[in-house]
Amino acid sequence: MTKRYFSDLPVGAIMDRWPETIAVFIDLHMHCVGCPIAMFHDLPEAAFEHGLSAEDLEAAVAERIGASKGDPPPPRRR
Repeated sequence: MTKRYFSDLPVGAIMDRWPETIAVFIDLHMHCVGCPIAMFHDLPEAAFEHGLSAEDLEAAVAERIGASKGDPPPPRRR
């Protein structure tokens, strides 16, 4: 997998820049929204802390960011 341009950004910066990505973290039961560590952990670190695949998390965030460019958003998991 190629490195995504947002992978090195802190999770908090990703949510600030692309607020629509907040839904990804909520849907994956990650408590990054409002977490003080969100300004320090990048996506691979956050995935590791939550026992998730970094590649899957990056793909979900990329999909949501792509959806913000005019595409209809993907359905949210519940």
